[in-house]
Amino acid sequence: MRQRRIAGYPLWRKAVKPSQTQMIQARADLTELHSPGFWLAAVVAAMLVGLSKGGLQTIGLLGVPVLSLLISPVVAAGILLPVYVVSDVFGLWAYRRDYSARHLAILIPATTIGVGLGWAAASSVSEQLVTGIVGAIGLVFALYQLLRRPVARLAQDAAVTPGLFWGTIAGFTSFVSHAGGPPFQVYVLPHNLHKAVYAGTTTILFAYVNVIKLFPYYALGQLSLANLQVSALLLLPGAIAVYIGVRLTKILPEVLFFRVVTWLLLLVSVKLLWDGLKG
Repeated sequence: MRQRRIAGYPLWRKAVKPSQTQMIQARADLTELHSPGFWLAAVVAAMLVGLSKGGLQTIGLLGVPVLSLLISPVVAAGILLPVYVVSDVFGLWAYRRDYSARHLAILIPATTIGVGLGWAAASSVSEQLVTGIVGAIGLVFALYQLLRRPVARLAQDAAVTPGLFWGTIAGFTSFVSHAGGPPFQVYVLPHNLHKAVYAGTTTILFAYVNVIKLFPYYALGQLSLANLQVSALLLLPGAIAVYIGVRLTKILPEVLFFRVVTWLLLLVSVKLLWDGLKG
């Protein structure tokens, strides 16, 4: 029987429902929830999520892979989604005055469409394929940003058509593999936003995306009482990391900040591409 994966859990073409498969895997992983190694990985993953909400967005993509070293990706995704949502609250407060309304007006409808497409395609799209494509896009863009000759650029207005395209891709990949950052950055980084505006726009957009992902994730069986109990214990390290991320974003010089973001994009994209290729 050929196995496919979507949003971190395996799907089969036959009659096995995603929620049933996830529940079986979740029960198998419950024993890991009491090990010291799990809690170490869980705290690190929660802090990576918090740092991303504090302004270092790309680093949050490493949260699920870190936790997946010890438990299945489906349980890891289910545990971390509430941490994302609560960390978003702190990030929203920190960047409540710093955002691009035009970017959000374009990207919020686009990401909504993308999440809907991800949910609709949950039984037919290979996570490995999507992960590999996202990694390839991010890798090419990051290399272009790092290798091109630096030239002075004027700030550009956000174009609607590219925004709708990349926003839809970001919503889709965020739903499928929590990898909405690279497509978002491909669209936004060339617009030369101030670092605080860039961080705030990212935080607000993905706070919205994470909230609208809650119901589909619940419907697909990725949120359980056991997962939520673990999530509750990870909220504090996640919130602390948001504060650390905000401080780092304010302290880092603007050129260095975007250099760090681009390098993080490169490293994460290599990881995503590798995951997609190895299958």
